Amino acid sequence: MLYKKKGDTRNSHPRQALIKVESVEVLKPSYDVIVAGTDPEGIVAALSAARNGLSVLLTDGRERDIVGGLMTMGWLNSLDLNYAPEQSKLSDKHQFLNKGIFQEWYDQIEGTSFDTHTAANVFYRMLLAEPNVDLLLKVQSMAPIVERSGESKRITGLSLVTSEGIAKQVKAAAVIDATQDGDIAAAAGVPYTIGRADVGRPDAQMAVTLVFRLSGVTQEVWDSFATVGDGTGIDKMSAWGFMAARDYVSSNPDRVGIRALNIGRENDETVLINAMHIFDIDPLDPASVQEALEIGSKEAPLITDYLRKTFKQLANVEFAGTAPELYVRETRHIHGEYRLSAVDVVDNRDFWDAVAYGSYRVDMQRINSVDRGAIIVAPKQYGVPFRSLVPLEIDQLLVVGRAASFDSIPHGSARVIPLGMATGQAAGEAVKLAAEKGMTFRELSKSEGAIAELRDRLTEKGMDLTWASFKQPDYTKHKHYKGLLAAVSMLLTFGGDFNEAFQLDAEAKAGHFSNSMLMVKTIHSDFFSGNPYAALEGLEEPGQVPLTLEQLAYTAAVTAGVEVNRDSALDELKKRGWLTEETIGSIANPNNLTYGETFSLVRDIVQYYVGVVYE
Repeated sequence: MLYKKKGDTRNSHPRQALIKVESVEVLKPSYDVIVAGTDPEGIVAALSAARNGLSVLLTDGRERDIVGGLMTMGWLNSLDLNYAPEQSKLSDKHQFLNKGIFQEWYDQIEGTSFDTHTAANVFYRMLLAEPNVDLLLKVQSMAPIVERSGESKRITGLSLVTSEGIAKQVKAAAVIDATQDGDIAAAAGVPYTIGRADVGRPDAQMAVTLVFRLSGVTQEVWDSFATVGDGTGIDKMSAWGFMAARDYVSSNPDRVGIRALNIGRENDETVLINAMHIFDIDPLDPASVQEALEIGSKEAPLITDYLRKTFKQLANVEFAGTAPELYVRETRHIHGEYRLSAVDVVDNRDFWDAVAYGSYRVDMQRINSVDRGAIIVAPKQYGVPFRSLVPLEIDQLLVVGRAASFDSIPHGSARVIPLGMATGQAAGEAVKLAAEKGMTFRELSKSEGAIAELRDRLTEKGMDLTWASFKQPDYTKHKHYKGLLAAVSMLLTFGGDFNEAFQLDAEAKAGHFSNSMLMVKTIHSDFFSGNPYAALEGLEEPGQVPLTLEQLAYTAAVTAGVEVNRDSALDELKKRGWLTEETIGSIANPNNLTYGETFSLVRDIVQYYVGVVYE
């Protein structure tokens, strides 16, 4: 019976009519907390605060008629889920990390994908059930009110211009920024980076997507997806695969392409396709966003034609429109009291102040038409500290969702909505606790006793903040694990879906190491001014030549601008203290280095020359 239930692909849910969303008619002059942004993270933050008896204004500065943001307006109806490390074999229900309000919402939708009307209605009904929440949509602008006292700055509310053009100053004891891009934090003066600036690429950020709809997906058509082969699969609400989609040649390859399909089912024989990548877009520029919408709207019917011709299972579907909003993966990364690092995720690290947990793989989507993207690592479980929600420089502000204090690499995992919803619940709870204790959020973030109480309260409200028991990945036991941590932090390697691609014991090549040193140079540009490929001069087919310790030292020295020859480079780096005898002594064969050995040697160079330790 369990097997049949798990294998049942029938969708018998009726399509719901959208409930009309009403904004509050009369704004109060002040609230206990203002939540900016009606994406899922903001909704959960508002619910969490309101259930603690706090008065809440939930407001949004986009032209939205419904709540749910990226899920309901961006049509991202397939969830990137935070699965618990262990799944029950005796249940047809998935086990998720965090649970809490996310689980409460998830239990009311259809499954791993959902109908956007259902999602919007469930969110709105949950808000309607809380009399302490005032909802205000379509404000023309919202800006932080920041007061200074000596060196400190504190947010005390928002200046709003309503949809009718009426200016309002609304005071609040606290503000939660749940906008997708950290708009309130940025306007208040919180420091941040853009895209991959923290790895030397401020011009690079993950592609945006315009989700599009296909109609004519009957139950028979849906079940036929299971016959595609190539790893394509389905459950009742989600489908994934269709690998030949990646061969599509777009009308403008430099600006748009597609990957394998993620397909989310709706309740009216339509599906939503998350596959399109649109490049060279600045999501913080309205004109650039409009350009992306135009590019995507033009390309979506062409993609549909290609899919119809390529897959017999899709031969009779029809193009049925594009989403009202873009799916934007990455913009600002604020600087908080703690910045989640790649090492934290690779190491499956817990924190004393963890208020949410992640497990989704670190999925770095393409940044341009040449890049193929990569799964950096597949973690088991890692913590998100409360300190990552507390921005630097501005008091009484919390930032939740993908704009929180995450480096760009861990952001590839921590950006997913279910984790953001967990941070929203933690933020709402923290507002109540800080008020009771007369603490600022910054003071709260530094108090072990107060954080322990916050975790207890979240647990009482249905969140699961237990650390799971699981077998540590094999890579953590490797003798060059510390080197691997440095290599992942500098994007020198990636593990794939199952952490199988690190290949720490595989033979390294001279040409590949020059590629690695180019990346090191990109990240630490103040210390490396040379051309790593100049070190390959005289080598035939460097991509096939085994990497020697001598060649590694020469390539590193050339990249650092040190004037040496191939024979003297190693002694020079040892003399400078850039390479330790301990690491050199760990090398099995100096004439044939492994990737793990190169990672440890690079770790030494970056630590003792640059002064940066990834640990």
